Amino acid sequence: MRVLLIGANGYLGRFVADRLLADPAVQLTALGRGDDADVRFDLASGSPGALTRFLDAVHPGVVINCAGATRGGARELTRHNTVAVATVCEALRRSGCGARLVQIGCGAEYGPSQPGSSTAEDAVPRPGGPYGVSKLAATELVLGSGLDAVVLRVFSPAGPGTPAGSPLGRLAEAMRRAMQSGDGELKLAGLGAQRDFVDVRDVARAVHAASLSAAQGVINIGSGRAVRLRDAAAVLARVAGYGGALHELDGPPGPLRATIGHPRSESDHAAPVAYPYPDGCGSWQQADVRTARDRLGWRPRINLEESLADIWMEAACRI
Repeated sequence: MRVLLIGANGYLGRFVADRLLADPAVQLTALGRGDDADVRFDLASGSPGALTRFLDAVHPGVVINCAGATRGGARELTRHNTVAVATVCEALRRSGCGARLVQIGCGAEYGPSQPGSSTAEDAVPRPGGPYGVSKLAATELVLGSGLDAVVLRVFSPAGPGTPAGSPLGRLAEAMRRAMQSGDGELKLAGLGAQRDFVDVRDVARAVHAASLSAAQGVINIGSGRAVRLRDAAAVLARVAGYGGALHELDGPPGPLRATIGHPRSESDHAAPVAYPYPDGCGSWQQADVRTARDRLGWRPRINLEESLADIWMEAACRI
């Protein structure tokens, strides 16, 4: 099976590439903006015609799109998350390869949900920020393209390679600095949000399964369990061997801000705070993952403690 992987150097794409390369039946070609891609191509600025010519030459059976942007202004997010997907869809429509498209969506497309609820694929999407809007627009383009396509809505990926700027990445970095300086107290803000964390290696397994399946439409990929960030912090402290006290700063949710080894000042109280997750999903998100089980034969295998242990291993190497 010839597979064209777009975004192989990204956080999710690297693990998808590893998973596909481990399958002897897969012949993988990586397309991206980096020098180490097999073929250099920028979806946000390249033409559908150029991509069509490449598709006709390579003739893949599956195209997997892991490319996209998670940060930036509305214009940048639209270019990399929506315009890029429009280019892929148009190129596939023009091409004679007849490839199946596996598009990586995200849980942010749903927006805020009721605490205690599980969000299924038939929920009406109401994204709460430009990132979710740009990804939802991409999903609608894929679903309306007439292609053989599936969109995997990935909730909150975790595990090795977690970006340092993500909530879990910032938490690990704060703990690393506390241990490095010998601080016996770690004060953090913004730990009240609850998210459905799914290990990035489990996401890669889901992408592989979706590539081989005939499933179409939208499929949620998550653990099916919401975890409060303060509980994740406690687990991370245990796996890190941090024996200090964890104190959650009061007040409205803010960024994962660490004030280590000293009391809060008046400026800490007065500083404006932003929500710790840029996904616009409010305080709660939990996936209903029954469709992934039924249509892909997929279940998550790696628990959050193992994911956090891997995040900590990478953070600890910076000591």
